[in-house]
Amino acid sequence: MGLFQDDFYSTKVTKRRRVFGRARKAREIWPRSRSSRGLSTLQIATISSVISAFVAVLLFSMITGLPASGKAPHAVAALNSKQVDSAADPYERLVQAAAKVRPTVVSIVNYKDGKKDKSLEESALGSGVIFKKDKGQAFIITNNHVIEGAQELEAVTVNGEMKKAKLVGADKVNDIAVLSVDGKNIGEVAEMGDSGKLRLGETVLAIGNPLGLGDTLTSGIVSYTNRIVPVSLNQDGVYDWEQEVIQTDAAINEGNSGGALVDLNGKVIGINTMKIADTGVEGLGFAIPADQVMKTVNELMTHGKVARPYIGIYSMDLNNSYAPLEEDQLKELKLPSDVKDGVVVLDAIGPAQEAGLQLNDVIVKFNDTPIPTTLEMKKFLYDKVKIGDTVKVTFYRDGKEQTTNVKLAEKPDQ
Repeated sequence: MGLFQDDFYSTKVTKRRRVFGRARKAREIWPRSRSSRGLSTLQIATISSVISAFVAVLLFSMITGLPASGKAPHAVAALNSKQVDSAADPYERLVQAAAKVRPTVVSIVNYKDGKKDKSLEESALGSGVIFKKDKGQAFIITNNHVIEGAQELEAVTVNGEMKKAKLVGADKVNDIAVLSVDGKNIGEVAEMGDSGKLRLGETVLAIGNPLGLGDTLTSGIVSYTNRIVPVSLNQDGVYDWEQEVIQTDAAINEGNSGGALVDLNGKVIGINTMKIADTGVEGLGFAIPADQVMKTVNELMTHGKVARPYIGIYSMDLNNSYAPLEEDQLKELKLPSDVKDGVVVLDAIGPAQEAGLQLNDVIVKFNDTPIPTTLEMKKFLYDKVKIGDTVKVTFYRDGKEQTTNVKLAEKPDQ
């Protein structure tokens, strides 16, 4: 799968209002001074000096922002302190959000060889989020790639307590897994947010166990709400699926996978899953949206797996720029010149074999919907149809267009 939103307000009175208030007083004084009669030169000079000094104080206040009064320095400092204390602190929301979610984020230890006596540094580490408590058990969301290949699993709470974890279910396609642990001493569960309401630029926090440094907090913004990134489900370098993710510039490192991406209300709006790790690349981290996560989680809690349709075809793309077919291979398919895209059958088993599909058949449509690539074939099967449906498959064999009907079965466990 991969390596591993705010309006603030202030209760301060604006400077303009304070200055205008004093300006009105000045205008009240000025006419009275001008209406006097028979004043001596000395009196006029004195009044002028007072007015000049008053205007100078006003100008000084406007320029520096300090109160236009004769208060002593310590009195001015006390006034400013009171104003700061009464103003909303924008960073306090970060602190409160972190405090709300921290107790629900755990570290996941994957003992791939079953040897619990080796140090944590030698084990595979990741993160998880406690999202539910029921009948004495606590349930944790993490990534499938965090627990993949595990002989034994443990969860380490924010207080350092280690708990043996049991796998409830996992889904490789969406990269989500659910674990259960003893619920003793676990009091808090995460509140899941609505990732569909995310906005570009919202402030978010990432909480997890990067590089074994548990209970680590980083912050950033939502860089993109629904980025589509290609992934290799088999991690063989061939992109065979597309994942919809939240892009963030909050620092995500190895070990953050499975941890929480949190909004300023302290709600989990995503599960951190991967980052782009390359020379010169910074601030490109990704999280699976909470709405998508919970759909998968509900399936895993109910059935232990996500049931998907299965056609039984091993294939390659007819038009693949990374691994193009050679000229003699294309000639062997005997395709019409106008057929440029499709899926070449390398092997047919199960439903596909029963429907008569075979080696070198080139599939071009499912139910009259174009199928240009293996990826589009999977997206059609996972998103458009369900187990037990019959799909009309249009394909070419020896240069001739044919159709057959395939009844979809449930995809077997891998």
